[in-house]
Amino acid sequence: MTGSGNLYLALIHHPVYNKKGDVIASAVSNLDLHDISRAAKTYGAQAFYVLTPLADQRQLVGRIVSHWTEGVGASYNPDRGTALKLVRIGASLDAAVDEISSKGQGRPITVVTDARPHPESISYAGLSGMLKSDRPFLLIFGTAWGLTREFIETADYVLAPVMGPTGYNHLSVRSAAAIVLDRLLGQRD
Repeated sequence: MTGSGNLYLALIHHPVYNKKGDVIASAVSNLDLHDISRAAKTYGAQAFYVLTPLADQRQLVGRIVSHWTEGVGASYNPDRGTALKLVRIGASLDAAVDEISSKGQGRPITVVTDARPHPESISYAGLSGMLKSDRPFLLIFGTAWGLTREFIETADYVLAPVMGPTGYNHLSVRSAAAIVLDRLLGQRD
């Protein structure tokens, strides 16, 4: 398997919850940019959208990406630069949807991830089968304490949560993204 030529990722920084349950715009994490772009490249995603309404955070993402794709980092670690070339910076989900739609395959099917169970979630096997179609899919991850309920309800699908065997369920988004991509596209013996 060479990946999914119709899969796009998005990391949403607003609207998300903080630990008190307030709706916020979270800060960008350098680690998220590096690790999720590397996972996206490994599993053949077409692009990784980092979406925040905060102009200073979009500028920060641009500086980090350019360091590894054009600056000193590009020659120091070309593999990282290759992965970070997947990063697209935008202010909102609408910007990502519009860009993907402009590629001629139609509006992407939106699939959100959430650590909380959702009564109508789609399974990994179900989504993996759907990815075999020609339609574009936008797999959406949230930051902070997760995407707001209102945002989740606007998606076409909600993916079943990543759950371990314990009651503890607070993975970093970069860990969750890697697990989700492997469950959807990973090679199995």
